[in-house]
Amino acid sequence: MEKKAKIIATLGPAIYSTSKLKKLVNLGVDAFRINFSHNTIGLNKIVSKIRKIEKTTNKKISLIGDLQGIKLRVGKIKDDSQKIKYNQKYIFDLNKKIGDKSRINFPYPKILKKLKKGNKILVDDGKFLFVVSAKNGLSVTTICKSQNCVMRSNKSIHIPNFDVSFNKLTSKDKKDIKIASKLGCNWIALSYLQNDKIIHETRKLIKKDMGIISKIENKHALKNIVSIIKATDSIMIARGDLAIDIGHSEVPKVQLSLIKKCSQYSKSVIVATQMLESMIENNTATRAEINDIATAIFQGADTVMLSAEAAIGKFPAQAVSTMTQTILSTEKYKRQHIEDFKNSIISNKDPVKSILLSVKDIAYNPDVKAIIVFSNSGKSAKLVSAMRPAAKILTISPNINVSRQVSLLWGVQSINSRDANGWKDMMSISKEIIKKLKFIKKNDFVVITAGLPFGKAGMTNMIRLYKIGT
Repeated sequence: MEKKAKIIATLGPAIYSTSKLKKLVNLGVDAFRINFSHNTIGLNKIVSKIRKIEKTTNKKISLIGDLQGIKLRVGKIKDDSQKIKYNQKYIFDLNKKIGDKSRINFPYPKILKKLKKGNKILVDDGKFLFVVSAKNGLSVTTICKSQNCVMRSNKSIHIPNFDVSFNKLTSKDKKDIKIASKLGCNWIALSYLQNDKIIHETRKLIKKDMGIISKIENKHALKNIVSIIKATDSIMIARGDLAIDIGHSEVPKVQLSLIKKCSQYSKSVIVATQMLESMIENNTATRAEINDIATAIFQGADTVMLSAEAAIGKFPAQAVSTMTQTILSTEKYKRQHIEDFKNSIISNKDPVKSILLSVKDIAYNPDVKAIIVFSNSGKSAKLVSAMRPAAKILTISPNINVSRQVSLLWGVQSINSRDANGWKDMMSISKEIIKKLKFIKKNDFVVITAGLPFGKAGMTNMIRLYKIGT
């Protein structure tokens, strides 16, 4: 049985080899994330490997370019990590030299200027706490208040109750969008956005066949969540920074609320951060981590993500396998109790969405084995996926980048094929594909959706129930 929910693995040195990348894809990875907050030198070769694996596995693979945004980060440090002792003095400064056991670069002069004695500085997704004890012009002296503290290069900084406005793409983000486009990324992920302004700005800079993932990481984004969901293509619940900003105990209810809202507006949702954190060092997961993945799937997440577990972890293959097995087990239960998990979707008098909503009830018939979606832009594929039909979803697009983009969506098997030039040709393409699918037999039904006239994006207006062999 194939899983419906998808898995993202973050690219990093632990999985750069062709054999490891291929193994992860075979174990269940559907997309790879490029973190532009870190070194991206040599990524052309890695992407080339992924595209070759795509051909040999006959599985479309999404690439996600994750922009750094205004998320605050420390500079680089000697050997990429240094241990800092509890109650040790530690300096954050504007010096661009590589840091060490006594200091590190804090490349934000305006923020440094406003810091006061007693301010807290949280590092590495809130793992380590430093308290400002003195201010010295272009630096602040802090006291480390965490046991077993390890300062690593480019790790995140968060200053509680200290607002930093962010309504425009940074110059680095704009450069990275160009790099992502050249690499063939199918999605752009926006970090630390606070409203929908950056989404609209990004939309003007990316290709039409690229999607936008908006990462929800702060309370400002939560206040503007409806406008963000409407403007974006997908939401990522980035629980690390979100927990630091709103409090760890608030994250579970926010996660459920965001998944429900995304379902209503037919937008996909990714749950991320520390899903299998212990597997960075251990080859088995904790029961709590397994439960965390299952909870996200029960709640209706399209996708779950591995970060450090895949990028620098000791057991990336085991982490992916654990995630896949948990998804399969959870989805089996959901199928057996399907009435408890049907989605409620807001059509907002959108005629295309209303037409596709009618597919949902048809597709719950056990004789309907698949929904074939002809989709030039990917919009129809996203809407059908959001309905969570029981039948398999096969999306057909003449645009390889759209095929790769929608492969990240729940339940979608993406096929890149020539565009239909008419009604008869559409049926001919459908029949060619059906012949290759072993799970569809004579007298089974499939639902075929497309837009007339062909070749025009966003015009889905046709549904056909087709009986195999007639």
